[in-house]
Amino acid sequence: MFSGKARAYTNIALIKYWGKENQDLIIPMNNSLSLTLDAFYTETCVTFSEDITEDLFYLDHQLQDSKATLKVSRFLDLVRSKADCSLHAVVKSQNFVPTAAGLASSASGLAALAGAASAALNLTLSPEELSRLARRGSGSACRSIYGGFAEWQKGDSDETSYATSIPSDGFENDLSMVFVVVNDAQKDISSRDGMQRTVETSAFYNGWLQTISQDLAKAKKAIANKDFTALGEVTEASALKMHGTTLAATPPFTYWSAESMKAMNLVRHFRESGLPCYFTMDAGPNVKILVERKNEAALLNALKDQFNAQQIVVAHAGPKIEILTEEEA
Repeated sequence: MFSGKARAYTNIALIKYWGKENQDLIIPMNNSLSLTLDAFYTETCVTFSEDITEDLFYLDHQLQDSKATLKVSRFLDLVRSKADCSLHAVVKSQNFVPTAAGLASSASGLAALAGAASAALNLTLSPEELSRLARRGSGSACRSIYGGFAEWQKGDSDETSYATSIPSDGFENDLSMVFVVVNDAQKDISSRDGMQRTVETSAFYNGWLQTISQDLAKAKKAIANKDFTALGEVTEASALKMHGTTLAATPPFTYWSAESMKAMNLVRHFRESGLPCYFTMDAGPNVKILVERKNEAALLNALKDQFNAQQIVVAHAGPKIEILTEEEA
């Protein structure tokens, strides 16, 4: 019997990844840049044993169906292949996410699975190698191997597509990410389907790709200079451009809701009133607001008249993946 445990934190892309060049290997169409957060994480234990006749997957103490288990089994096959192992496994995964946060946990979930399975089979992987492995489960998971800022290098093959840490001299500790949860229901269009439709049909997609390298350069310069305004401006612009591509898809679609628009307009109003903050959105209706930690209380005070307390979640920069001992898990 071989066991391993890991804890990984989710991340939010500031410069977005939208579209896959290779669906099977999950190689993206563009580089992306993210911030790992402390408020949302997954802990996973993987146990390989001769006594198990099939893979079993428990999520939040509930045995999962064959569809969910198949995804985990296929990922475990990658790890088993690396370790020359044929044993089945029991996977027990728990998401630590504030109630109704509306935050997809695939990044933290697959990063934790990669770390736990690798630890169980005693694979000694570098951060880049672990990032490559996590990417095969979920693209954004490759960035959750690192704390703080990370950049996913798109590469052009399985070997060259992985994330790396971005030096920041602690700038991430000056930041807060405030989540405005406007809807935690399942999306009508999944991220995977939305990406594919956009890549294949959107008249705006090439324009989006052509601006990525410029946006990445702006973001990395802002991080190096600890320039919050510059980072906020390019973060908001990246989100708007990504969502703009969906409006030109065939058929067109959007992840925005009326409440999303309300939150975005409020952020613009707060800025005009002298409170520096910027929004970003992933493939869903919930709005994330980037603000300096020194202005976090002022932002929360401004939001409380518009949204109830259960809709607001505060996060700060999170750590890199952690391999846990029995006592820590």
